[in-house]
Amino acid sequence: MADIKREIERKYESEDSGLPDLTGVAGVEAVVDKGVAQLDATYYDTPDERLMASSVTLRRRTGGSDAGWHLKLPVSEGVRDEIRAPLSDTLPDELAALVRSRVRDVELLPVVRLRSHRDVRHLLDTDGRLLAEVSVDAVHAERLSGGVGDAQWTEIEVELADGGDPAFLDKVEKRLRKAGVRPSGSSSKLARALAETAPKKKPPVTGDPVTAGDHVLAYVRTQRDAIVALDPAVRQDVEDSVHSMRVATRRLRSTLKSYGKVLDRAVTDPIGDELKWLAGELGVDRDREVLSERMSAALGEVPGTLVSGPVAERLSTWSGDKPGGASARLIGALDSRRHLALLDALDALIADPPLLKAAGKKPHKVIAKAVRKDFRKVSGLVGHALELEPGTDRDVAIHEARKKTKRTRYAAEAARPALGDPAKTVCKSMKALQNLLGEHQDSVMARQTLRELSAVAHAAGESAFTYGLLYGREEQRAAAVEAELPGFWDGIRSEADAL
Repeated sequence: MADIKREIERKYESEDSGLPDLTGVAGVEAVVDKGVAQLDATYYDTPDERLMASSVTLRRRTGGSDAGWHLKLPVSEGVRDEIRAPLSDTLPDELAALVRSRVRDVELLPVVRLRSHRDVRHLLDTDGRLLAEVSVDAVHAERLSGGVGDAQWTEIEVELADGGDPAFLDKVEKRLRKAGVRPSGSSSKLARALAETAPKKKPPVTGDPVTAGDHVLAYVRTQRDAIVALDPAVRQDVEDSVHSMRVATRRLRSTLKSYGKVLDRAVTDPIGDELKWLAGELGVDRDREVLSERMSAALGEVPGTLVSGPVAERLSTWSGDKPGGASARLIGALDSRRHLALLDALDALIADPPLLKAAGKKPHKVIAKAVRKDFRKVSGLVGHALELEPGTDRDVAIHEARKKTKRTRYAAEAARPALGDPAKTVCKSMKALQNLLGEHQDSVMARQTLRELSAVAHAAGESAFTYGLLYGREEQRAAAVEAELPGFWDGIRSEADAL
């Protein structure tokens, strides 16, 4: 089994003078010499260095106290999650799964071998607790593929103890800087090794988006990157990862539809269908989880004297309560050929985009027109819903308006770099409208479920009173949304005119 460790560390350039005296760091009572370790690590990547491009590192290391396979996934600057698996000759399956969204079917090859002479110190507080581990690493890097030559350097690494306060690293850095030590120019040993042993290439030409196509593709690329990066988080059941990945698929699908004058929909519609499939797979467990939380919270507000029968137990059974972890069904979807083919299609879309004539035009006119078009559709759907009497037909119309509101919100998000504040305003109002209409749809789904649970309870000879009580409260919540909607819409209906 793999273990996960949150790694918070900083790296510094080191001169021949070695490690400065750290006894003066605030909070440090003692600096303890822990001896020297000889580390030998082989790093793996695809021939085109896909892992490194995503700041992901995969290595097999011997020596030291944590020999084995290590996969490091970025969390934020200076923070990574290190997933460890026991030492073996081949890459463990659990780590292979976590890099699958990036690697796909491409073979992983050894790219760099790093041998380090590590001189370790522990910084302890007055109670003898570990605050941080500081090491001076003399590194020898050998390029194994994709480049030539060797490189050598010495660096200082400061890693915060588990559960420590990241602010302590600021104190250590202050002392190091005072001694003339400066932060490393590389984010990791592997990054430095690759840079110093890479074949000489001309730097890529980059620049700010200029055309409408540039802006739309930048947003498409961001969502593609999010889907790929969130894959390992979903597999590890990281909080909110399923929801975030689902939102990225929806954003991308909506963008391909909204900007059909920029990217040819004859090419993008099949990709949109696959994104819809992926969003559905991600939503199977998530939708029921959200609805279960809503109904359980509502039940918690009911006085005990009005709870008749095993209502909480039936809700728990319906929700399918089970230990945490991504479902086998969802993991199967992420491992499927269909999902990997979708990721390949997104890569191909970005590498060779099916640009139409409008893509080459200045962004303001093209992008603003797309957002206004979506906004007008929302206006028509909201107006239609308000003309209907309360009931099933209105419920369906409000749900359709909500779906179009999401699409308009995402179109405005993509437009913000080009249109600025007007797009930001539309985005904000569409999010608020989406939340309002979402409250209504959640009530519709809750009432449908309560009817089903009530029928099951009645058939089992239980009282259906509490289900009816909860149903009535949900009706009131939906009615409140319907009453608020006309005034809310009047307040935002003219915003698209500013685009």
